[in-house]
Amino acid sequence: MFETSIAGSLPKPAWLAETNKLWPQWRVEGDALLQAKADATLLWIKAQEDAGLDIVSDGEQSRQHFVHGFLEQIDGIDFEHKVKMGIRDNRYDAMVPQVVSALRLRGRVHAFEAQLARAHTKKKLKFTLPGPMTIIDTVADRFYGDKVKMAFAFAELLNQEALALQADGVDIIQFDEPAFNVYMKDAADWGVQALERAAQGLTCTTAVHICYGYGIKANTDWKSTLGEEWRQYETVFPALARSSINQVSLECIHSHVPPDLMKLLEGKDVMVGVIDVASDVVETPEEVADTIGLALKFVPKERLFPCTNCGLAPMGREVALRKLQALAEGTRLAKERHSKT
Repeated sequence: MFETSIAGSLPKPAWLAETNKLWPQWRVEGDALLQAKADATLLWIKAQEDAGLDIVSDGEQSRQHFVHGFLEQIDGIDFEHKVKMGIRDNRYDAMVPQVVSALRLRGRVHAFEAQLARAHTKKKLKFTLPGPMTIIDTVADRFYGDKVKMAFAFAELLNQEALALQADGVDIIQFDEPAFNVYMKDAADWGVQALERAAQGLTCTTAVHICYGYGIKANTDWKSTLGEEWRQYETVFPALARSSINQVSLECIHSHVPPDLMKLLEGKDVMVGVIDVASDVVETPEEVADTIGLALKFVPKERLFPCTNCGLAPMGREVALRKLQALAEGTRLAKERHSKT
């Protein structure tokens, strides 16, 4: 009951990359970079285990960015001539690569970090991949001319890597789709179908993470414009409830999401965000347990998985460590409160 995990990313140590940045530059290169990525991955696996989390991840230590880390192993993408593009419906600008020809995987993308993580933990292992809709919102299309066609092309490549990750021993494959909270109608019309294509044939647990973004200024500024009720989930949750995806991750603590929207996910496991990633204030165990208690009004306890609202990548390392501990301690308190209910 109440198995804990993080949404995906964790801060990179200062000796690996720039700190407190969403798109950090690496500190080293070549073989030294590969070793530094491995060291950081093992560091964070141990930190998650020491905190008491039930499901661990690699913390995305080998990826500069959660989307572009996947794209770097795909032919048909030009990283040499990046262009500035507004992403997430022009919420902020980013320098993005261009799709210039038909997409094809060169080979494995995340074998190194997935196999390393699997070899160094006996806990359940979750691995994250960007979802098709979020990928096409983070690249410039100079070839397909059709966003749906391009999304399904990426979905096929994601599926190839997901099946290989499953063979590596990954227990949960999570697709990150923050774009579902931005392009809600498209998400319901074809985004969930593209997501299912990415997960096709998987027998491990499948999950989708839908958030309101990392705790960066562009995202917090956007949230301040959304009013007292954030109802974006209302459009896509019914489509996800009908889908083959097993788990859905959502924001809860310190958000303006009406908690009764969780009822729209009946029949699914729900990863409930009980740790805020937009604040350095560390939650108390009581706050975490209270948030779990709120979610239990709408989600059966056997389907509730306490989680972070989003990734912790841009945070300070010490704050992130304390938030991991708060997640585990608060969940233990919630178990004590609700084990007999």
